[in-house]
Amino acid sequence: MKIAFYTLGCKVNQYETQGLKEKFIARGDEVVGDLDYADVYVINTCTVTGLSDRKSRQYIRRTKRINPDSITAVIGCYAQISPEEVAAVEGVDIVAGTNEKHRLPEFVDELLSERKAAASGEGDGPCAGLPAGQSTGKAGEQAAEQAAGRRTGAAAGPLLHVLDYSQLTAYEETGIITSMESRTRAFIKIQEGCNRFCTYCVIPYARGTLRSRRREDILREAESLIARGFRELVLTGINTALYGMEPGFPEEEDGTRGVEVIIRELCALPGDFRIRLSSLEPTVVNAEYVAGLMKYDKLCRHLHLSLQSGSDSVLAAMNRRYDRAEYLRIVRALKDFDPNYGISTDIIVGFPGETESDFRDTLDMVEQAGFCKVHAFKYSRRKGTKAAEMKGQVAPEVKARRSAQLIEAGQLQARAFFRKNAGTVRRVLFEEFDEKTGYFRGHTDNFIEVYCGGPEDGTDLSNTFAHVRLTEPFAGGMKGVPVGK
Repeated sequence: MKIAFYTLGCKVNQYETQGLKEKFIARGDEVVGDLDYADVYVINTCTVTGLSDRKSRQYIRRTKRINPDSITAVIGCYAQISPEEVAAVEGVDIVAGTNEKHRLPEFVDELLSERKAAASGEGDGPCAGLPAGQSTGKAGEQAAEQAAGRRTGAAAGPLLHVLDYSQLTAYEETGIITSMESRTRAFIKIQEGCNRFCTYCVIPYARGTLRSRRREDILREAESLIARGFRELVLTGINTALYGMEPGFPEEEDGTRGVEVIIRELCALPGDFRIRLSSLEPTVVNAEYVAGLMKYDKLCRHLHLSLQSGSDSVLAAMNRRYDRAEYLRIVRALKDFDPNYGISTDIIVGFPGETESDFRDTLDMVEQAGFCKVHAFKYSRRKGTKAAEMKGQVAPEVKARRSAQLIEAGQLQARAFFRKNAGTVRRVLFEEFDEKTGYFRGHTDNFIEVYCGGPEDGTDLSNTFAHVRLTEPFAGGMKGVPVGK
């Protein structure tokens, strides 16, 4: 069969989509583009905002226009949070939640068997496709009711495989991945779930409680990816900093804890590669912990450290569990180690109750932290979160103005960061030849996008390291001149 994937959301979703692609390929199926003609369309959903949900529904309708007879499977966070809503969308054939989506090839076979049975006049009963114990709790009751009401014989309604939130307690090992779209950078998922419950976020309910992947499986995957030539391993998870923090997870005798355990083990592996953390949450780590990570030489000197707001009162309303002072202590610990340490961040503007004074505090934090990149988001009211019911919802035009100001402030700091790095030598991992600019493109360890001319002999620099002197801002990054391996 031909299988098409459409992935929304975070790096974890990208990782999990890759795992599913490899499962289908191992069966002899062919993966095609998301808008190509396919037998099966898979939408790996995000549900951070209502816009994410709407994008998922739009793609579902599009797939049926491409191939009306296709199987359309909706998996992931949106399917987990709102299975009945997803199942009600015309054209949906399979709904699988976050802990069940790795079984999608089984569900596709299940549906094909039912269709074959229907064509031959046979049937499997009113609840075909719902194995005993598969769907439980509120979501499971809704799934069972819907199945009983809509599935007759060969199943007129969608298959639903969604576990209740209370059952999202075990890390589902889905096997190691062996490739990525990038030839140079590979994601490794190390943990699942979150127990922080920020007031604007629905993801803990979509992903379940905190659970960590076994160290042996992480290392086995890392060794496989390194052997296949990947030069950068990006550690990712729903809340990466919470790795190994759940009760009962084996503790280290030397006191090493959290994600540092994995970083230490990965750094001991042979090979010329580097490690990047997708993010760390200041809700979990402090300045002392972050400073302790600096001893690992394969760890990139870049960290995505979510801020969300520069106002102490807004941070408290968000349930972020840190304040401005603590965040700046982490920033100083990084900058003391390397003045050109790259720090990127996420910031939400227009959170309920945010005043102009609160917003000015955020702009002040952007300047003080000297971020290399700021991802600006307008607060989006998300049903099911505490923030959605808060008083003081900010007007859309105010959010738009603040977002524009924040983007401008972030760009100003990025340019200042580039100027500060001019004349320095950083190690760059080149990724590809960029046809648009005519340069090889790559990233420094501190996450500056670098553009360099190739050698006179025409050597392809892709997937190679080189020390590069950074010269001037260019195309959203900097130009550079190689000075050796």
